[in-house]
Amino acid sequence: MRPAMALLACLATPAPAEELSVELVLLADASGSISPEEIRFQRQGYAEALTHPQVLSAIQTSAYGRIAVTYVEWASAGEEDVVVPWTVIHDAASAAAFADALPRPPRRAFGRNAIGSALLVGKDLIEGNDHDGWRKVIDFSGDSPNNFNGPSIEDARAEVVAAGITINGLPILCRFCDTPARYPDLAAIYAERIIGGLGAFVVTAEDETDLADAIRRKLVLEISGEMPARRMAGR
Repeated sequence: MRPAMALLACLATPAPAEELSVELVLLADASGSISPEEIRFQRQGYAEALTHPQVLSAIQTSAYGRIAVTYVEWASAGEEDVVVPWTVIHDAASAAAFADALPRPPRRAFGRNAIGSALLVGKDLIEGNDHDGWRKVIDFSGDSPNNFNGPSIEDARAEVVAAGITINGLPILCRFCDTPARYPDLAAIYAERIIGGLGAFVVTAEDETDLADAIRRKLVLEISGEMPARRMAGR
């Protein structure tokens, strides 16, 4: 092959995807039931969890010692917003950089719940990135099981799971509530309707005081590939 042609062939060959332990989409609820204060609190909970020593240890002792993470807020169909793009986390510094970026962008996701649409956005983000995770996971959080617009949850979940992606759930029962939780059985609903794929599970946050701890526990399980002691599996 002539040198010029060889150079063109090299330029035309895409770079191999980066291998790592997990591709993780953090899908956080930003629908109409979530106030600006709760958005800030939720982002802070994820920031604290991602920089926690237990999460860092799970990353560094994982198969490849690094993961790729993106944080996305969801609301109505088409309103999903990538708050922090795909970032490779492998040590305290890279985790801190991701955590520092979380509070900065303004809220850009609004409207009524579209869970099915959010799940499909998570799938597209995993399939369209430059990483090759040993496992591919959508971490879905919210305080309601409703799906007011966009694709159905059932159809979206089936499409995501068929693509080899696991959906785990973080139902949040109550945030800054003066009354009992609207959906006290939300964990069971998530287990039945939303989660799915190999090893899918639910970790529940009872209220705002439990949120950061629940996120941390869930991230450790997702990164390590372990199962919670009390498993709630979806289809």
